[in-house]
Amino acid sequence: MIEFFFDCSSPWTYLAFHNIQPLAREVGAEIIWRPILVGGIFNTVNPSVYAQRETPVPLKARYMKKDLADWSRSAGLAIKMPPTVFPVNSVKAMRGCIWLGQETVPFATAVFEAYWGEDKDISQDSVLAEICRKVGVDEQKFFAGISGQGIKDELKANTEEVVARGGFGSPTIFVGKTDMYFGNDRLPLIREALLRGKASAA
Repeated sequence: MIEFFFDCSSPWTYLAFHNIQPLAREVGAEIIWRPILVGGIFNTVNPSVYAQRETPVPLKARYMKKDLADWSRSAGLAIKMPPTVFPVNSVKAMRGCIWLGQETVPFATAVFEAYWGEDKDISQDSVLAEICRKVGVDEQKFFAGISGQGIKDELKANTEEVVARGGFGSPTIFVGKTDMYFGNDRLPLIREALLRGKASAA
């Protein structure tokens, strides 16, 4: 089993979200999608992210831009970095992912595409309504659903849980509850962990 804690406001999460699905199919692993708010994690345990944005290291920033472009090309994804609105308030989108449960993949994919590929502000109701129509979700039910206290509480609980389990950003990925990995570039290690688990269970 793979637990995938994610926030659509991260380009590296977009890559991992895209790349982990064929990996899971290859090894026969189930993905449990766990939406979070990465800003809540940064505020709690990783405020250095904000300092890095305010005073970036030019050489590192230049390389990170190239690195993201390389990964995007490898995955066949269009990613504009930074988008016009960055960082973005993704709370409604992530509540939507909670509301949709394990059926969230088409919606989350469309959110990633809208924000990173089409440079649309996913904090806006009009953009989320357009995404709902695109993936066949009733927009009125969507906005009513994400306003429920239970949905808000679950998103907050997921965010607190990933911090309690050692996470510090998005994506945070667990194999078998305790084996934690961070970032898109750890997927080869996740694949090996899953294959080891299958071999030991055989």
